[in-house]
Amino acid sequence: MWDFEEVTSEEIAQQRERYEPLTTSVRELIDATLRTEVDDDAVASARADVDAATAKLRFLQRDGALGIGLTPDGETVAWGNVAIGTRNPLAPPLVVEYDSPGRAYLDVELGAAYEGPPGHLHGGYGALVLDHLLGAVASYNNPDTAAATGTISFRYHRLTRLGQLHAEAEIQSTDGRKIIVVGHIADAEGVTVTAEGLFITLRQ
Repeated sequence: MWDFEEVTSEEIAQQRERYEPLTTSVRELIDATLRTEVDDDAVASARADVDAATAKLRFLQRDGALGIGLTPDGETVAWGNVAIGTRNPLAPPLVVEYDSPGRAYLDVELGAAYEGPPGHLHGGYGALVLDHLLGAVASYNNPDTAAATGTISFRYHRLTRLGQLHAEAEIQSTDGRKIIVVGHIADAEGVTVTAEGLFITLRQ
């Protein structure tokens, strides 16, 4: 795990500047790999290049997962998170924007790498998007802690087309440490998935 207690926000910014472009390139590689139709020779050449790049990156690595932490400057760092990880090519990433302390949204492009039914978003990944967004809304008013998912339910109204998607969430009610949040995902034709979650504020 990364020792966040000894890393400043300036050092994190330097790490982000170094590694984020690489992550972006790998995301492009994933999409290109899925949709390419080049011939055998081109595939073999590309594979050799990828293997060579992998060997370079394997030269110096840390063990295990990257974890999540808070720097002494108060910056939260989640390099490997599958929803927002700056260094995780599987993360779109999801960028949450807040309308108010109790309401937020995100816009994201989800293409071939997130396919379930042909041409449509995998339902499990739609659930991940909503779980992340609802949790972000539930945690927004708790700067010293976070809110964890207690229970969450989803209703799939229809298939979600791959492409540009919009998701929204807002706090419906609170009761002590319990926070009820509702939200939805929409494609160009309207709402496709709705969700309601019970989140519990973690003790510091």
